[in-house]
Amino acid sequence: MKILVTGAAGFIGMHVSQLLLARGDTVVGLDNLNDYYDPQIKRDRLARLTPDPAFQFVLKDVADRDGMSKLFAEQKFDKVVHLAAQAGVRYSLQNPLAYIDSNIVGFTNVLEGCRHSKVQHLVYASSSSVYGGNTRMPFSEHDGVDHPVSLYAATKKANELMAHTYSHLFELPTTGLRFFTVYGPWGRPDMALFLFTKAILEGRPIDVFNHGKMVRDFTYVDDIAQGVVRTLDRIATSDPDYQSDRGDPARSNVPYRVFNIGNHDPVQLMDFISAIEQAVGREAIKNFMPLQSGDVPATSADVEELAAWTGFRPATPVPEGVRRFVEWYRGYFKV
Repeated sequence: MKILVTGAAGFIGMHVSQLLLARGDTVVGLDNLNDYYDPQIKRDRLARLTPDPAFQFVLKDVADRDGMSKLFAEQKFDKVVHLAAQAGVRYSLQNPLAYIDSNIVGFTNVLEGCRHSKVQHLVYASSSSVYGGNTRMPFSEHDGVDHPVSLYAATKKANELMAHTYSHLFELPTTGLRFFTVYGPWGRPDMALFLFTKAILEGRPIDVFNHGKMVRDFTYVDDIAQGVVRTLDRIATSDPDYQSDRGDPARSNVPYRVFNIGNHDPVQLMDFISAIEQAVGREAIKNFMPLQSGDVPATSADVEELAAWTGFRPATPVPEGVRRFVEWYRGYFKV
């Protein structure tokens, strides 16, 4: 297969690309290497991919309409994994237009490219943030997701709606994956595990939001990458059990699917911090803070739909995943 992976220099994109290359696929990796966080780590991720002759890197922004159209026309991809996006809930309060450009305009360009070049399957990153104000746990794809609490969440919900439209109008098979708090080696520097590990090793306090009363379905990046590839291989089809008078958001009469992908084992934030302290060998200095705007106190994934569709469910224990991250962090930064 010839597969386009957008956001290939990103945290999840690198891991997905590695899996695809390891099994013999040709991967065209696209990224704009922006400076939302230090581009050096993006370049270092790319350095793990570029030695493989089956990998080609394209420096491009998904919001570049003409450039994306030309790329699809020239390359003739079999399948697409769309992971490029402006990430971060909190940053969406500061720079909302970045989310419109990347997550809405960029996604439209990907959909158009897939439509016109007859791509067999588009798998794209959604997010657990789409559940927004929903408090019923665990989160199920059958639940409504009409109350986002951040612009980032709203753009991801919009992506699901846009994908369904293209599945309906053009019979483009699309599958959205709602990622739940991804962590692990090569993670983003703006994420909690990275920030906490760095601060603890440097003897600085960590900010613990909602006074530590947070629960997250932390999901190890290797599990996420495996889930993406398994989903890519199972092309979306219409659901024979769909009933239009029921309005179930998880089902459709067009080739459209959406799945949770989480560890289905929620962890208290304080227990997560304890796992970091054990891996680092040092206790954190904690600065307890109120809940931040746009954030939610708890997430929990129901992954039965994913398991039934792909035969896969994430299972890496948090202490093991955190230990691997800390080992990577010490090696990468020579701490």
